[in-house]
Amino acid sequence: MEAVLEAKKAGKIRYIGFTGHKDPRVHLYMLQLAAEHGFHYDSVQMPLNVMDAHFRSFAQMVLPELVKQGIGPLGMKPLGGGEGIILKSKTVTALECLHYALSLPTSVVITGIDKQEALDQAFEAAKTFKGLGREQISQLLAKTAEVAKNGHYELFKTTSHFDTTAKHPDWLGGDTPEVQKLAPPGVA
Repeated sequence: MEAVLEAKKAGKIRYIGFTGHKDPRVHLYMLQLAAEHGFHYDSVQMPLNVMDAHFRSFAQMVLPELVKQGIGPLGMKPLGGGEGIILKSKTVTALECLHYALSLPTSVVITGIDKQEALDQAFEAAKTFKGLGREQISQLLAKTAEVAKNGHYELFKTTSHFDTTAKHPDWLGGDTPEVQKLAPPGVA
């Protein structure tokens, strides 16, 4: 962190943030540690999608804290990550997913663009976006409640499929008691 702060002081970087997708408790712990050390993050990236509200919810646990602290929320995985996993649930459309994510209090919504179809979809979402009201959001979340409750369509939370760090545990700097407390049930 000292090197990052020096780079900011030297004008080499403008903003400091962090990202993660496994568990909102990790984000809350990062924010707590920052506050304890008098540090303020500029941005935090996390998954924000129609399934998130029902399982280890970043939108419910972390997003309000970021808004309160004036930290820029960066929403990712509006379609559930690679291949639009949420769409396989057959409960919502891509446009509904993107409009939902865009309706949250975020600085930006990051969606993967790996082919022309995904780019066209993102443009269509931007062109047709009007902002969802509370009732529209409630209706979308009601449609996804049953299929989302166990994280089945958020593999980045429930598996190591998207987690390169799981293959390199040494990147975490060891198994400190703080890291172990944050691990989801059943994960050592």
